[in-house]
Amino acid sequence: MHVLGAVGPGAASLLERVAPRLDGRVATVESGDADDDSATPDGVETTYELGDDSWRAAGADADLERLLDDLSARHDYALLSGFPEAAVPTVSLGGADAADVVLEASDADEVDLDEAVAAAEAGEPHVTLSTLVERVKRSPRADRAGAIATFTGRVRAKDDEDDARTTALTFEKYEGVAEEKMRAIESEIADRDGVYEVAMFHRTGVVGDGEDIVFVVVLAGHRGESFRAVEDGIDRLKDEVPIFKKETTVEEDFWVHDR
Repeated sequence: MHVLGAVGPGAASLLERVAPRLDGRVATVESGDADDDSATPDGVETTYELGDDSWRAAGADADLERLLDDLSARHDYALLSGFPEAAVPTVSLGGADAADVVLEASDADEVDLDEAVAAAEAGEPHVTLSTLVERVKRSPRADRAGAIATFTGRVRAKDDEDDARTTALTFEKYEGVAEEKMRAIESEIADRDGVYEVAMFHRTGVVGDGEDIVFVVVLAGHRGESFRAVEDGIDRLKDEVPIFKKETTVEEDFWVHDR
């Protein structure tokens, strides 16, 4: 799911104009405190209001990252209005501050909408394991599949008790080549008998201790084919895809390939 933010006067109206230009399913998220009437009661984390054609949700412990995780499974784009702290490509209006400003304009009318769409699509997509599971479920061959196997790689703080704690890993990829190689591996494994769809994703940038790094998802006829395909997929991704890793511990930083 690609994400684009906007902050400053007219942010919401700008994103309303961007939405029709996006090719896919779009979700919008607007910052704002809930009214007293819609506040969640004590002891309840989230409440939902369901109607025939729509639904609303309110939560006592709002978390944008978790919301994006939920949206990413069924949406192609998320448009965020009024979240300056979000680490997503953001349009700044009227000089408003943001963590990742990619376009600036004095007001919403001055923003080139094609440039805004390009900015959203240029950023790293927000992908979770659920995103990929939903993707393979939409396969035209899904009615022949009885198994979905997955692998999730995450940042390990320590190998041994006495190791210096790893606080983060930083990943850089060989632009263009890494994506092309991953798509080739997906295609080659999906050509096997009994394997119907393969989806992979590897994050780049800084990934903190305990966070997810990489996903491999396989849709197959039976569990045997799915397990073998997942194992081969992650092994080939690590061996063949040009992604470089820097490890940050409480004592030092180092690029792993230099060791």
